Amino acid sequence: MIVDPIADMLARIKNAQLSRKDEVYIPHSKIKEKIAEILKREGYIEDYVVSEKNKKGNQGTLIIKLKYLDDRNRKPAIMGLRRVSKPGRRIYVGVNEIPYVRKGLGTAILSTNKGILTDAEARKERVGGEILCYVW
Repeated sequence: MIVDPIADMLARIKNAQLSRKDEVYIPHSKIKEKIAEILKREGYIEDYVVSEKNKKGNQGTLIIKLKYLDDRNRKPAIMGLRRVSKPGRRIYVGVNEIPYVRKGLGTAILSTNKGILTDAEARKERVGGEILCYVW
């Protein structure tokens, strides 16, 4: 049983990039799909696909195609991932307290009452929420 599925997702992406894999397979959930959508929109991954549930009724799989900056050295587009809010300690911020990741060069992903948003989108919408992770 996975206690923190978002941390598991981030660890799988990080490990796949360290071993220079082209894609990574993650058990599907709606929140993981929204995080993958943000990663794609912000240019950290190439693409993602959701496979269907199998006949046994198990959950589907989220397939993330990783992005590398150059083909020869295969330098990953994601330099770092950090889980902020954890099941044992939730971190909530107001709209005026949303942090800038790496002085604006990174992205904070937040869970708000308007859905899963980036830090810039949350500031634009004027909403705070739970900081899920930092990506740079």
